[in-house]
Amino acid sequence: MNKHFFGDTAVLTGRSLSHIMRSMDTIITTAVTPIALMLLFVYVLGGAINTGTGSYVNYLLPGILLITIASGIAYTAYRLFLDMQGGIFERFQSMPIARSSVLWAHVLTSLVANLVSVVIVVLVALLMGFRSGAGVLSWLAVAGMLVLFTLALTWLAVIAGLSAKTVDGASAFSYPLIFLPFISSAFVPTDTMPGPVRWFAENQPVTSIVNSIRDLLAQQPVGTEIWVALAWCVGILAAAYVFAMAAYRRKVS
Repeated sequence: MNKHFFGDTAVLTGRSLSHIMRSMDTIITTAVTPIALMLLFVYVLGGAINTGTGSYVNYLLPGILLITIASGIAYTAYRLFLDMQGGIFERFQSMPIARSSVLWAHVLTSLVANLVSVVIVVLVALLMGFRSGAGVLSWLAVAGMLVLFTLALTWLAVIAGLSAKTVDGASAFSYPLIFLPFISSAFVPTDTMPGPVRWFAENQPVTSIVNSIRDLLAQQPVGTEIWVALAWCVGILAAAYVFAMAAYRRKVS
């Protein structure tokens, strides 16, 4: 690793964050759709949905947080694509900086922006009646899982940003990721679903992540499901990182 990697990454992350700060509408837009979904499901559909829990917003929030992150990472692919098209990468190559720091700057910017969006959604959920008696350790565990999930999806976004041929293609990859929580335990228990759909819902990553976060916030035993959730996050993160770096090397070679 280049000895200047951390310094270069910090400088480039500052550059990316400054762009975000000049256009806060990006973060606000990212939070609008999940908040609208939360309002729709709690106040319009919530009365017809039986989850076996006292508060539907408490049941719903973990899935909404994942949708928030899935919506936000589209902007990472979009910004990375624009940098590629604008020749920024070529200019950076002529400078004595660590090559991978360019990607890490986009990843860390995504992490910060998405965590801000998540905080906004949680604040709205509190206004809607969300309550949790979880302690500090449980909240830290939830935060850690959301960070891992964000990093995993962001590295997928890096692949899309490097490989896309158009701006629309760079951000469109996130649509299936946003849709995935709808076929999980995020909105309704999986035992209400027909056989094949239930099998898919119970064996895809979102369900184990949502259930783990929900149990942590509800002060319920998480059992082995949290390890399944962590395995999904780490596995996706590792695979996405390897493929993203391979795609980056092809682009800059």
